Amino acid sequence: MSLTQEKKQELISQYQVHETDTGSAQVQVAMLTERINRLSKHLQANKKDHSSRRGLLKMIGQRKRLLSYIQKGDRDRYKTLIRSLGIRG
Repeated sequence: MSLTQEKKQELISQYQVHETDTGSAQVQVAMLTERINRLSKHLQANKKDHSSRRGLLKMIGQRKRLLSYIQKGDRDRYKTLIRSLGIRG
């Protein structure tokens, strides 16, 4: 379920704040969203994989905390991020 190096680089270049940014909250949310989407597809096929389901719930909680942090700092940046990732309705 991990991301390939090429996919990570693509996400970093798309969501980075400045040219040397590799770990800002936006980049972390984008990577978590990609991992969550992949793991959700895995769990649809493997319904009894409870350990992966627990990992999915932990990732969703982490993404929720990061999105809350972004929303407190800059609401416009938060809105554009969730719109570009297609999350939260």
